[in-house]
Amino acid sequence: MQQKRYVDGSHRALPKSTPAHASYALYALYAPYVSATEASDTDSAGSPSTYNLAFVISDGGGCTPRWNGTETIGDPAVKSRTARLKKDGADVRVSFGGASGKELAATCDSAVALAAAYGRALDAAGSSRADFDIEGDELTDSAPVARRSQAMARLQRQRPELKVSFTLPVTPSGLDSDGLALLASANTYDVQVATVNVMTMNYGESYTGAMGDEAVTSAESAHAQLKKVFGLSDAGAWRGMALTSMSGANDVAGETFTLADAAQVRKFAQEKEIAWVSMWSTFRDRQREDGASGQHDAATDCSGVEQGSGAFGKAFAG
Repeated sequence: MQQKRYVDGSHRALPKSTPAHASYALYALYAPYVSATEASDTDSAGSPSTYNLAFVISDGGGCTPRWNGTETIGDPAVKSRTARLKKDGADVRVSFGGASGKELAATCDSAVALAAAYGRALDAAGSSRADFDIEGDELTDSAPVARRSQAMARLQRQRPELKVSFTLPVTPSGLDSDGLALLASANTYDVQVATVNVMTMNYGESYTGAMGDEAVTSAESAHAQLKKVFGLSDAGAWRGMALTSMSGANDVAGETFTLADAAQVRKFAQEKEIAWVSMWSTFRDRQREDGASGQHDAATDCSGVEQGSGAFGKAFAG
């Protein structure tokens, strides 16, 4: 057990891996996902406090970290881009994983090597924040989950300032059994988890027709789970949560997250004092060039809905 100070000034004994927020003076901060390799003119919309650099993954079959699996960690263009993002006082968080490619825990053969690979990526970005976007097959394989937990515990012993977040899929029923197993693994190996970022998007069969309402319901369900997993109070569980929505047309046909939904999520996050809100992604925060709203096909370079450039970023930032 350890003693941590919450922003309200109180002390309480917390179980291992409890989200710790001693450094957070504000809540509902805006922290969108951005491309680590390519700048977008909508990156700065909403004046983000932190940028999530997407994504560091394996080079294919080894333990070498690369941006998008292709660009070297020390690539000068990426370093220059990171410096520009930080220029106005924003921080950067390195996001490992994502929906494509291989997360390093699946290809590194030991926790020691994995911790070193994570450390190289963090050093290259000049970051003390690590996000792990774990989904699909990466979430169901228990061996990489355990190896990742061991590596992160090791890295946090070496870097006490390192803040770790896990980005996990969610439905209106909350985190699934695989997501909960990942958090249990973090507890087992004494990983100190700053935030659990739930992806309020792509609900599939559980979708009932209102993306903003579904985001709120999903957050409420995950909140109850985080209270149980980490032994938190109501307030502590909210402060240990982040929310990430997919702007505009989602990957599941018929699911469209609107600007009104973004405003609803922002208001909810402020009321609950949720740690941060995020969006996938800044490079989608624009309308199609031809002005069409095409809401049935999620594009990589636009939201697929009618909007002004950067409108989602501004809505999430409040």
